[in-house]
Amino acid sequence: MKRTLLTLSALTLCLAAGAALAKDYKELRFGVDPSYAPFESKAADGSLVGFDIDLGNAICAELKVKCRWVESDFDGTIPGLKANKFDGVISSMTVTPAREKVIDFSSELFSGPTALVYKKGSTVGIDLASLKGKKVGYEQGTIQEAYAKQVLDKAGVETQAYANQDQVYADLISGRLDASIQDMLQAELGFLKSPQGVDYEVSPPVDSPLLPAKTAVGIAKGNSELKALINKGIQALHDDGTYAAIQKKHFGDLNLYSGK
Repeated sequence: MKRTLLTLSALTLCLAAGAALAKDYKELRFGVDPSYAPFESKAADGSLVGFDIDLGNAICAELKVKCRWVESDFDGTIPGLKANKFDGVISSMTVTPAREKVIDFSSELFSGPTALVYKKGSTVGIDLASLKGKKVGYEQGTIQEAYAKQVLDKAGVETQAYANQDQVYADLISGRLDASIQDMLQAELGFLKSPQGVDYEVSPPVDSPLLPAKTAVGIAKGNSELKALINKGIQALHDDGTYAAIQKKHFGDLNLYSGK
């Protein structure tokens, strides 16, 4: 009997400790690289704007927690997440097998293909033969970096890494690059609609297993509690029509959600 009581007492203590360890989120810190309009960028007044920003703020509102955005170059978002600099990453982060080995992901935020951007009338195309000998830029830490290293470099394409997408476009405009490779929607709805992008065009989607389309919130490995919480927020956005309203605000009748 005494042993049973001790066991029950120990169990009670363990349950209490577990409850104490369960985090009661009052604030969610989201890492973001604000160089990827229309998904995430800075307005003239320095405030963060974009589709991802609105989705993140809406998730926080649904969960009744405060949103805090922490800026980072994209290739620093996963290290920052692992170092607990933020709770999640909302920065057009594509779900890939390699990333899933080191972090977890929420349910889908949106999906979009990869494409090249180059000057109108250029001989550049998505076929590797047209890219051989050309210089193509990409943002570090992206799925496009993996494609550049594993496919373009081996095909004789000269590739160049940049800390953020704004730097890629700056060298494209100056002529130091023949093309940029990035998210197709970002190029079409961000760069091409800017004054600097009027003389450029976007290729058809680049088809490769290295270039998946689904994006989600990056979460620290094993944080199932936060994953469930964020998934609850995302589902609520769909259930009450908030997601559809935010999508229409940024993209009109274009549907970015695959439902996968």
